Amino acid sequence: MNNNESHSKWLSSVAVDVVIFTLRNQDLQVCLVRRTTEPYSSYWSLPGGFIRSDEALDDAAFRQLKEQTEVENVYLQQLYTFGELHRDPRHRVISVAYFALVSADKLSQNCLTPSDSLAWHSVYELPEMAFDHSEIVDYALTRLRYKIEYSAAAFELMPEEFTLRELQEAYMIILDDHKLDKANFRKKIRDAKIVEPVSRYIQTGGRPAKLFRFRKDAQLESKARRFFP
Repeated sequence: MNNNESHSKWLSSVAVDVVIFTLRNQDLQVCLVRRTTEPYSSYWSLPGGFIRSDEALDDAAFRQLKEQTEVENVYLQQLYTFGELHRDPRHRVISVAYFALVSADKLSQNCLTPSDSLAWHSVYELPEMAFDHSEIVDYALTRLRYKIEYSAAAFELMPEEFTLRELQEAYMIILDDHKLDKANFRKKIRDAKIVEPVSRYIQTGGRPAKLFRFRKDAQLESKARRFFP
């Protein structure tokens, strides 16, 4: 075996793919971009691409987000490494997947406006997707659900101020469980000491609802207690 053959045996490409979650229109949605080249031309896919030779993985994920979706300065966490042999028909590609959480009010209008190249899709009604990206979304959703049961990560999807009803609705949408007990939910959130009231109310059609916010001194992971069930 010559040197070229030996080198090709070990050669592979590394990419990053990012699952961006947001809550919009009473739905958990994910941002997808449409491919314009083969393979899978015209299919929807996750924002992402190959990393540069001088680039760290996290830096590559943030760059791809900004370049493809205009999303930046968001909560980002490495998810899993997908490396099946034939996940890309061109050559061996290993993808390091991330998930990002962003409140819809922090997204630009360009990002929110559907186009031929970018759109938000319900995680419960995904289109046919390129590569194994639907599998990545499913895995990210499972991890997100697990994470919000033990941490305050769901607050990354909320606006700066919110009612406890809005917070409960967010959990129900993410968990796809619309039977969470109101009193039990509020008790667990208050016992966790991760929210604090603000001196404002919002009109809801009935009694004004008190607004809350995430406590700045409460670390995202330090209040790790199981909220549910």
